[in-house]
Amino acid sequence: MKIFLRHLVLCSLPVLFGAGAGHYFTTIQGSCGAMVGALFSGKCAGRQREYQARFQLGGAAAGTVIAATLGAWLEHRRRRAVQGTPSEGEPS
Repeated sequence: MKIFLRHLVLCSLPVLFGAGAGHYFTTIQGSCGAMVGALFSGKCAGRQREYQARFQLGGAAAGTVIAATLGAWLEHRRRRAVQGTPSEGEPS
C-alpha cells in the first residue's frame, strides 16, 4: 500500500502543478474587458485562453520534471537500502 501511495503522489504532481499554474494565471490576469475595452474583448478572450493553456502546459512540464527527479532519487535510495553495505569478510 505504501508503494501504491508513493506512485499515486508522484503521478499526481504534474496535474497539480498544471492546475496551480492555471490558477496562478487567472489570479494575475485581469479581465479582457478591463484591459482592452468592450470592443476588442472578444479577440482578447481567445488569446487569454491560449496563454492560460501555455501556463498550464508549462506547469505540467515542471511537475513532470520534479516527479521524475523525485522518483529517481527515491528509487536510488530504496536500492541502496535493499542492497545494504557489505560486512567485514564478505567479498563485495
